[in-house]
Amino acid sequence: MSEDQATIRPTEPSSQDPWAWLKRHPMLALWGYVILVSAVFLVFPRIDLWVSSLFYWQDGGFIAEQDPFLRKVRHLGPHLVKWIAVGAVGVLLLKVLLPGHRPLLPLRIPTFLISTLILGPGVLVNTILKDNWGRPRPRSVEEFGGDLPHQLVWVPTDYCDRNCSFVSGEASASIWLVGTALIVPKTWRFAVLVFTVPLCVALSANRIAFGGHFFSDTLLSWGLTLILMLSIHWLLYKAPFHPTDAKFDLAFTRFGRRLHIALGRLMRWLGRSLSAFWKKFQDLA
Repeated sequence: MSEDQATIRPTEPSSQDPWAWLKRHPMLALWGYVILVSAVFLVFPRIDLWVSSLFYWQDGGFIAEQDPFLRKVRHLGPHLVKWIAVGAVGVLLLKVLLPGHRPLLPLRIPTFLISTLILGPGVLVNTILKDNWGRPRPRSVEEFGGDLPHQLVWVPTDYCDRNCSFVSGEASASIWLVGTALIVPKTWRFAVLVFTVPLCVALSANRIAFGGHFFSDTLLSWGLTLILMLSIHWLLYKAPFHPTDAKFDLAFTRFGRRLHIALGRLMRWLGRSLSAFWKKFQDLA
């Protein structure tokens, strides 16, 4: 081995450094997380019951749900998600309405936010899983005063028709807030994570304390939502065929101008129709 090779090799990332591996393979890490969490709760399902029992009182049930402050905390996450989504839609609409002007943000950012919100918490969590897996919520199972049996993760049942426990919608929306760090400037990323990670944990734990979700519902919701967000981020920013901000700008500019032309034609047609109607009305009068 030459001296040059000996001096270069130590600067390479260590294959045994877990953080370096996570940075290089985040998708593999997330799939491994989902598989591990699923295996643990399938083999040891009573972990879910034990965690929920920490918030359950024989005389009052899940009393945290009755706390006015915690009820307000529950709505904090959805409000933040709503306003971020409204802002993202507004950026795209403004570009369509004013196609000749530069967008307020690179258009891949609002596209990422809207698409991940719809496909993650919207389609994957609430439509595919919550409405089809049929897992009863903690407050509905026999161990906590309900009349339904506790069900395992990933096992479809007919004990619940829709909006069921598996997986957590609030946890999905909360981790979506954390995932927004993927598209903020690097200088802002740490600050975003410092704010969103504790908020995500608090909002998700709040639902467990309310008896609305099991611990496993929350953990799996986090992993699945982040997998979807990383997939969309790869398509928009890293795939060999990924669109550039310039291409997005050009596409929305063309769409906005075509829309303006179509609306102009529609307004002229409406004007001619109203004019003809008014003329006939006057003739009849």
